[in-house]
Amino acid sequence: MNFNFCPKLIIILLHTSKYFIGLSDHLYHSRIRTKFGRTSVAGDLYKDRLSDLPECIILHILSFLGTKLAVRTCVLSTRWKHLWKRIPTLTLNSFEFSTLKIFSVFLSKILSLRDTSTALHAFDLRRGRNIEPRLLKKFLKCVSSHSTHLQRLGISLNGDTGLILKCVSSCRALTSLKLSLRSKWSDPTEILFPKSLNLPLLTSLDLAHFAFCGDESGCAEPFLEFTKLNSLVIYDCKVIDAQILTISSETLVNLTMNYNSSLLAKIKLYAPNLCTFDYTGSHHFHEISGSGFSLVKKVNIKSRRFSASMEDALVLFNWLLNFVNIESLTVTSTVLQILSLVPDLFEVKLRSLHNLKSLKVKLIGIQEGSLLELIEDDMLKKAAAKSPEEVAKLREAFETCLEPPAIPDGIVDFLRQNSPSAEVNITTKYPSSFNLKQIEESIKGAKINNYRSRFSVPSSSGLP
Repeated sequence: MNFNFCPKLIIILLHTSKYFIGLSDHLYHSRIRTKFGRTSVAGDLYKDRLSDLPECIILHILSFLGTKLAVRTCVLSTRWKHLWKRIPTLTLNSFEFSTLKIFSVFLSKILSLRDTSTALHAFDLRRGRNIEPRLLKKFLKCVSSHSTHLQRLGISLNGDTGLILKCVSSCRALTSLKLSLRSKWSDPTEILFPKSLNLPLLTSLDLAHFAFCGDESGCAEPFLEFTKLNSLVIYDCKVIDAQILTISSETLVNLTMNYNSSLLAKIKLYAPNLCTFDYTGSHHFHEISGSGFSLVKKVNIKSRRFSASMEDALVLFNWLLNFVNIESLTVTSTVLQILSLVPDLFEVKLRSLHNLKSLKVKLIGIQEGSLLELIEDDMLKKAAAKSPEEVAKLREAFETCLEPPAIPDGIVDFLRQNSPSAEVNITTKYPSSFNLKQIEESIKGAKINNYRSRFSVPSSSGLP
C-alpha cells in the first residue's frame, strides 16, 4: 500500500489519540435527548476511529517518527503495546538522550527485542563519540540480516570503519546511503572512500569526513560506479594524491558541497542533467570546469568565512558565467562582497542570468579578517580615482569604525541586468547589526517590509 501523510499531523493525531480514546469510552453509552423527544447515541460521534485503523496504516504512521518517540507513542493504547517491535524503520540519535550510556542501553534493547521477522527498510543511527565494539557488532549484525530489504541506511559514528564499510557493501538493495565516519576522535587517520561499493540501485549518497584517493593520472573519480545517482552530498572531504576531483554522472540532479576546506583539488563536473547546485565554502571556493551547467536552475552559494582573496572573486564570477540558466539564486552577503572585488565588475555585460526570477540574500556581518581588508582597499582605490580628498575622508571614516556596506552598492542591479523584474528577498537574524538605510539606498526602489527578520524588494521596482 502507498499512503501519504503529513508527519506533523501524524504526531498530533497520535499524541492526542489517548484523550479521544478516553473521551469515546465515556460518551459512547451516554444518550442525548433531541427536541423531538427521541434519544441518540453520542458514541458514534466521538468513537475512537484512529485505533480502528488497519495495523499496516498505524505502522506506516509510526515509521515517520524517531524510534524513541515511536516507542513512547505505543503506550497510548494497549493494542499498540508491541507495535514498535514491527516498525519497518529505525531512527536513533544519541543527542536525544541525556547520556550516552542511556542511549547505548536503549539501542541494545531495541536490537534485542525487535521482531526479527519484520523486514527493516530504513535504519539511521547517529551516535556522538566512540561506539562500544560490542554494540557496533550488534548493530552491524542487524543491518546484515536485513541487507536484502534495507533501502535507506544512515550511519554517523566513530568506530571500526573497516567493519562498517564491509557491512554497507553487502546491502545491495540500498537506494539511499548517508555515511559520516571516524575511526576514533583521537585518531587522525583518513577514512578512504572505497573505490568500489557494489550498490547498483543507489540514487542518493551523502558523505562526510572521507578522503578520495587519486589514480596514476592524478585524478580522483570515486562516484563512477553509481550509475543511478540522483543526489550527491559531500561534506568536509578531501582528496589524496590527486589534483582533480571528477564528478561524472548522467543521472545526477542535485549536488551539494559543504565545508570542504581540505579539498584542495579542482572540480571537473560532467552532469548534463544537474538542476540544483548547493555550495557552502569555508576557506576558499573551488574551481569548477567541465560541462553540464546548462540545465541548472537553482544555485545556492553560502560563505560565513571572513577570509578571501582575489582568486575567490574570479572563481565566483566564473560560476555565474557557467550557470547560464539560473532561475533561483541564493547567496550570503559575504558572497556578494567577495564578488564585488572583481576588477571593473560593473562594466561587464553578463551572458547569463537571463532567466533569473528570484535572488535571495542572507545578511552576515563582518568584524575582521582578510575579506574586510580587501573591501576597504577596494573602496580606497575607487576613492583615489575621484580625488585625494575622497581618500583622506574615507581613511578617517575607517578610523572611526566605518563598516563597508553589507551589500555592495550596485551589485544587485548588476546581477539583475538581464532580468530586471527578478524578485529580491533579503533576510537576516540580526537586523540591529546592519545599516538598513544604507542597504535600502544601495538597492534602488527597495521597500523594507519587516525589520525583524525579512524584507523584500518587490519585482515592480525596476532598474532606472
